[in-house]
Amino acid sequence: MTAPLFTVLGASGYIGSRLVTNLCSLNNTVWAPARDDPSILNRPLGHLLYCVGLTGNFRSRPFDAIDAHITLLAQLLKYANFSSLLYLSSTRVYLGSERTDEDAPLTINLSDSSNLYNLTKLTGESLCHNSGRKNVRVARLSNVVGPGMDPASGNFIATLLSEARSGHVLLQSDPKSMKDYIHIDDVVNWLPRIALEGRANSYNVASGIQTTHEQWLQWITTATGCTQAIKSGAPLHQFQKINVDRLRREFRVEAKSISDWLNTPPNVTIK
Repeated sequence: MTAPLFTVLGASGYIGSRLVTNLCSLNNTVWAPARDDPSILNRPLGHLLYCVGLTGNFRSRPFDAIDAHITLLAQLLKYANFSSLLYLSSTRVYLGSERTDEDAPLTINLSDSSNLYNLTKLTGESLCHNSGRKNVRVARLSNVVGPGMDPASGNFIATLLSEARSGHVLLQSDPKSMKDYIHIDDVVNWLPRIALEGRANSYNVASGIQTTHEQWLQWITTATGCTQAIKSGAPLHQFQKINVDRLRREFRVEAKSISDWLNTPPNVTIK
């Protein structure tokens, strides 16, 4: 049987680059075009994994966020030759909503500038669902963690690790803050399966487990021996538990336990 062709857009990013490595290790045919490569609209793409996006810097680059999350996607949905397309969105879209299943009604506060990210991602999702193209799906990713995270990206855990290497961590949020975290190994294993086998049009790609900032802080200080402090008046950031019933039921998967990572022996070398 011929290995499927995967095209990964955003292959220079944290998730995209690791997707390429994992797909190649499984002997798939993988194309990772450079940014602005015009040939993506006139050659077969196979199974297209859309990993293009802005995260922590979207507030200072609003037009780039629109281009990344909407404009390029619209061109691909209109003109590209693909067998399937999987658009990477975010579980951030559940902020302010009472439920976190894929069919939950969503609430957006337009006066909050931070919601530009959510609005552009949801517009991209809507384009996917209403394009008329077959085999177009959405994966809403939770907070992805793993080796090699870049603190310049604004990733919370990457920032803590970077500070820990310098010897001192200052936690800028209430230790009781909590989020859902998913390991990069699970992400790169599950996304191709969703692209090839998914029966629904959207999936939460998350662990379904809440981890507190206090747990992360304890693990990092134990693992590195750094000192720690908590900023006075640090704000509390709490997000609802992400519903992963659809993913578990359809693909029979369980997330790699972040708690195992948190229980890593103190002499661990963090890379």
